[in-house]
Amino acid sequence: MSLTIGILKEKDDQRVSVTPDNIKKSKLKEATWWIENGAGAEAGFNDAKYEGLATAKDRNTVLKEADIIISIFPPDDSDLAQIKAGALVISQFRPYQDATVNDKLAQYNFRALSMDMIPRTTLAQAMDVLSSMASIAGYKAVLMAAQKLPRYFPMMITSAGSIRPAKVLILGAGVAGLQAIATSRKLGAVVEVFDVRAAAKEEVQSLGAKFVEVEGAKDDKGAGGYAVEQSEEFLQRQRAEVQARAAKSDVIICTAQIRGRKAPVLIEEATLHNMKHGSVIIDLAASTGGNCAVTENDKTVRLNGVTVIGNSSLDRDMPEDASQMYGNNIMNLLMHITKEGALDLNMEDEIIAGSLIKA
Repeated sequence: MSLTIGILKEKDDQRVSVTPDNIKKSKLKEATWWIENGAGAEAGFNDAKYEGLATAKDRNTVLKEADIIISIFPPDDSDLAQIKAGALVISQFRPYQDATVNDKLAQYNFRALSMDMIPRTTLAQAMDVLSSMASIAGYKAVLMAAQKLPRYFPMMITSAGSIRPAKVLILGAGVAGLQAIATSRKLGAVVEVFDVRAAAKEEVQSLGAKFVEVEGAKDDKGAGGYAVEQSEEFLQRQRAEVQARAAKSDVIICTAQIRGRKAPVLIEEATLHNMKHGSVIIDLAASTGGNCAVTENDKTVRLNGVTVIGNSSLDRDMPEDASQMYGNNIMNLLMHITKEGALDLNMEDEIIAGSLIKA
């Protein structure tokens, strides 16, 4: 008996968790695919594009009858109550942000795998949705900053005179930060980067940016690629250095976050009064408090001629490629957790053990 895999329509997002191309390239040849009516339409994949690959079904049928249910964000409570016993729900439950998730799921008889809990290891790299979406966010952040900045990014030599290149400061050299570096450099900016992780230095320099070091960072070995919380003494030194660099910057891209904690405030309100008029701050850490003291999530704040945009969801602004990348991560996961057409949830496997939040 083959697995029936159902793809849900997102309720507040243009993306879809699996695209026609993902299914076409899938090695799960024995699986039966269902897609909720219109699930991919806003990402550019209408139901007709799934013909011959997946059967369009109403939401209730997908919820009640599919063996595996896939989404980007978890179904709401009324949906969860319809899912059949023994089914596997694959989504981003974010238990590190919401401590009530596990207790809520405990009342149901299905299993739950959280894509955002997959370990960030070499083996799991092809399933890492956080990295896939962060890459898009870093790219879009720079484009947004370039659009808002009242100055050029590249050096320009014209008959009307020479224009200096923009200076971009990036806080955090994770996936989003590294993509922001690459995009800024391609646009001709001069780039400086802060990161508390010593391992980030080589990557930053390989992309042509300057790595700004602050002595005394807490060791991050064993943190799985995530930044670790730093001492207040270190943060004070870091803030002082950031303030000095920020005053000379045209654009600041904020990406510094600590898993399960409030984002560290690295740009004080007073700093904005020392920045150039027209400068732009894009704060990708907005949903966890922001790296800038005046950041408001999903809002734009203007202070002393500086524009601060708080947006942790820029990956949603590129729904076609974001859906394709998310779907690739899903397909790689499905290949890992199935064997001969059946689920094989081996809890001794580090990827399954780390991400299966309800067995």
